[in-house]
Amino acid sequence: MTHTYLGPAYRIKTERLVIRCYDPKDAPLLQKSIQESVEHLRPWLPWVKTEPEELKVKIERLRMFRAKFDLSENYVYGVFDPGETELIGGTGLHPRVGSNAFEIGYWVNVNHISKGYATEFCAALTKVAFEIENVNRVEIHCDPDNIRSVAIPKKLGYKYEATLRGRTETIDGEPSDSMIWSIIREEYLKSPAIKAKIVAYDAIGSVILQ
Repeated sequence: MTHTYLGPAYRIKTERLVIRCYDPKDAPLLQKSIQESVEHLRPWLPWVKTEPEELKVKIERLRMFRAKFDLSENYVYGVFDPGETELIGGTGLHPRVGSNAFEIGYWVNVNHISKGYATEFCAALTKVAFEIENVNRVEIHCDPDNIRSVAIPKKLGYKYEATLRGRTETIDGEPSDSMIWSIIREEYLKSPAIKAKIVAYDAIGSVILQ
């Protein structure tokens, strides 16, 4: 059976969230959410070392994200509340783990941790990766000490592959380990992620998956 490509998914609705391609006008929400969460994110995400950033820097970054999204080079999403008045976190499908595969990255605003949001939107992106993008493998990488992050792939049926020693860096430039989790198509078909309730829309707002 030939797979007909209907993506990319520009907008995804879950039971509690809106996950969508960034627009430059989201820059104030992004700036606010990250500034609130710097100390929470600092141990795990080296990119926060540039914070605080001016609004114009955020605008240019979102323009770049949008450009790469439109070119199907990298799918970076904002995670919003249903009214899209607050940025709850960020995620993405990143083509940096080999051919026909994506890595899901994510972060959550400090005011919204321990609510199950990361599991919810990672399940949604796992579903999009396999059912819209038709990849063969999805990976999640996280610091072994980040207990909240480690719990997410476990819940979604990902398999632990390895811990790569000293492959990444902390915000202070010190080497840190990276835990690798992956799920392949056959495993996805039996995973909790396949049961994720989502509606995905293309660039013109047409439903492509529900």
